[in-house]
Amino acid sequence: MYLLYTCLLGILTLAYAPVFLVRRLLTQRTGVGLLQRLGYRSAGLPPEPRCWIHAVSVGEAMAAIPLIHAVRRRWPDLHPVVTTVTPTGARVVKDRLEPAATHRYFPLDFPGAVRRALAGVNPEFFLALETEIWPNFLRALGARGIPAMIANGRISDRSFRRYRLVRPFMRRILAGVTVFAMQSAEDARRVIALGAPPERVVVTGNLKTDAMPNEPGAEQLWRRLMGLTGGEPVWIAGSTHRGEEELLLEAFLSLRRRHPTLVLVIAPRHPERVAEVERLIRTRGLRSVRRTGLPSARDANAVIVLDTVGELPQLYQLSQVVFVGGSLVPLGGHNMLEPALRRKPVVFGPHTTNFREGAELLVTAGAALVVRDAKELEGALDGLLSDPTRRAAMGEAAFEAVAGRQGAVLQTLELIERFLMPA
Repeated sequence: MYLLYTCLLGILTLAYAPVFLVRRLLTQRTGVGLLQRLGYRSAGLPPEPRCWIHAVSVGEAMAAIPLIHAVRRRWPDLHPVVTTVTPTGARVVKDRLEPAATHRYFPLDFPGAVRRALAGVNPEFFLALETEIWPNFLRALGARGIPAMIANGRISDRSFRRYRLVRPFMRRILAGVTVFAMQSAEDARRVIALGAPPERVVVTGNLKTDAMPNEPGAEQLWRRLMGLTGGEPVWIAGSTHRGEEELLLEAFLSLRRRHPTLVLVIAPRHPERVAEVERLIRTRGLRSVRRTGLPSARDANAVIVLDTVGELPQLYQLSQVVFVGGSLVPLGGHNMLEPALRRKPVVFGPHTTNFREGAELLVTAGAALVVRDAKELEGALDGLLSDPTRRAAMGEAAFEAVAGRQGAVLQTLELIERFLMPA
């Protein structure tokens, strides 16, 4: 099965190669990332002992921040090497974690690349965020006697259906994982159903509930950085996707009739879509300004488009209300716990399978509203913008609901100490 998997991965890699090369030419990136993906370029790593923490992209990298800081506090001589798959994830690590951690790109899951990367890093243990399963990599870890952990693990509906098709192979792969720290009882049930040994599975909760708190005075600083000098109400639409921005702008145009000073901040999930979002804004007769263009003089009517990575959680503190994207289109939704921790009422669409537990938690607590189209979105936002008392009550309920679930970082540290650290 491993040979078949490697052959299929090789075919997919060859098919993707032209797209990869074109993107490299368009973005003028250096070859360092490619060499790291092939298992080379281990120079410049921190001294041993090292641990390897893998965070696929932006969401996982943000979730890893409190855990990595906690690891550094608990074991100051242990140096984390954090890998990502995407350049946007790399930017989060470099901007938010260096020098506490060192970034590298995760190797392609071919035996040679994996062996070279592991020989270069030589970690005490490996920890992957949110059920990243790479068969050849996990097999190589076992061959070298390196313990492995799945932390903040979750298995989406889509992934569960796919993994069940190859359950015998999955059982062999999962046998190489030392411990599974899953977000919820349902995630634990699913990973056991796929073949994980039940005695190695623990429910720790979601690391994203342990997000770093706002620093004193940060809200005033961010208002100045964003060019918000008055008491303008702010609506932030975070992690939006194609098919959602049109609905957001439709609702915004209607809301401005009743809330003429309302400021809309759109944060596309993928920063490479910024220009596309700006074109959508212009087609509706509106002006836009990029976050990197602020705080120079800002047209009060301009929609702010977030073209940076890693700032969104901090920006939520500026808002009166937050919409979380990936939920009005069938993509499973994104992290609604971040605005909740900042005491903001949250609005999202019906498609929240990737954050099912978080969505249910906030709705049950009376801290979130579910909308299905632009009209319902406009109505929900209008009601919240018009009622400061209701906004404050929902925001406080959001914070209390999520704060009551904190503790995932501490539980994960305890599992690291018990199962991964050398005796």
